[in-house]
Amino acid sequence: MANHAAACYPRECCGILLGSVSGDDNREVSLAIACRNAYEGEQADHFELDPKDQFEAQRDARKLGLDVIGFFHSHPDCDSYFSATDLAHSWPWYSNVVLSVRDGAVCDAKAFRANDTQTESTSEELKCPKF
Repeated sequence: MANHAAACYPRECCGILLGSVSGDDNREVSLAIACRNAYEGEQADHFELDPKDQFEAQRDARKLGLDVIGFFHSHPDCDSYFSATDLAHSWPWYSNVVLSVRDGAVCDAKAFRANDTQTESTSEELKCPKF
């Protein structure tokens, strides 16, 4: 995630998280898949996952016995928070990692999850190898 976020700077990066959910909603990320930002407009503050990348990530998840458990994207020259735009475009249940990238270097990353009505998000803890 961090390498992809730094390489995409000053544009937003995006990607898909594969992993597993066990027990009492314990989430563990096994693989972060970098995706192309397919948004046609200014990419400094917006992203859109390439549908082809989404399809390939689903296929990879099946091959590896994993699930798509979330997504990640970066906030260039901004903090790692779940913005109103992020919330409006989120899918409940899925984890969302937001990476803060300043001057091309990742400074921070936080995970969030939207509620069922996409009106609030809460921070969450993900088990995640260093990406």
